[in-house]
Amino acid sequence: MPSLREHDYGFFGPDSPTWKVWSHPTALIGFQRSVTLEHFDPFLTAAVADMEGIYRDPHGRLDRTLAYFLTVATADSKTAIRVSEHLMKVHAKATGIEPITGKRYSANNPASQLWIHVTGWHSVLKCYEMYGPGKLSAEEERRYWAECVIAANLQTCDPADVPSSREQVTEYFDRVRPTLCVSERAYEAMHYLLHTPRSKGILIWAASRIIAPATIATLPKWMRVSGGFDQPAIVDKAVVPLTRAAVRVATIPAVADRVLRVIAPMTGATLRQHRTASPPAQAEVVSPSDAKARYATMGTRTDYVRAADAAV
Repeated sequence: MPSLREHDYGFFGPDSPTWKVWSHPTALIGFQRSVTLEHFDPFLTAAVADMEGIYRDPHGRLDRTLAYFLTVATADSKTAIRVSEHLMKVHAKATGIEPITGKRYSANNPASQLWIHVTGWHSVLKCYEMYGPGKLSAEEERRYWAECVIAANLQTCDPADVPSSREQVTEYFDRVRPTLCVSERAYEAMHYLLHTPRSKGILIWAASRIIAPATIATLPKWMRVSGGFDQPAIVDKAVVPLTRAAVRVATIPAVADRVLRVIAPMTGATLRQHRTASPPAQAEVVSPSDAKARYATMGTRTDYVRAADAAV
């Protein structure tokens, strides 16, 4: 198996809160949370529905996506650049008409990519705080949001638009809320991700239902009501200690390996590489701009933004 960190420590490094948060078992709950919230953006809903990836192969599609985020967080800069280029190339094909507004959409649209990025980083931290070790220190949280901005350089969103503190994240959610909605297709996708049908495989059927109550308990009331997946307060109260106990067990590497080998094999392989990687050739943290200068093989972020603008 090739090393996850052959060249350098990537964009964050061993002492980073990003490594700590994204490699924790709570990231699995945070991921279900983020892919559910993704569908409040009508343009992303249209892209997901038209490509049908989550319906054809939900197990593989979700596993690959979580493995991508974990790779960007923990891999060396060359690996992170290559996987981000691949994802932008895939997204470049996802264009079409959003049926509610009648406007064209592109999965690489910066506003949609910003929604994915912010909800992903926020969701993973939220679940780490609620079900894992708890809140980061003030300095770690400052670094975490600064690193969130750094990671945005690998997508089409402008890093200058990325919130860099908890307060700015709250302001961002308040600002975009009027643009969000739950369409029929969004409703279908949200419930499919929270309660995947048994016909798609016993493993993802069981895993989605085990994680869903913990995921829902982290969400604000308006999202739960709008999405039609609210649950009683007594369930919220009961699920927190149960999930914390399960997470403590999942922090045992052998347990995590066994569980992920079954429900998310690509993510599990990435996590094992992260945990067992030898020191890289250069014990350094690299900026995205330097990494792109060394390793980029495709168009720039600007090229993809222009293509996304042309598509819409």
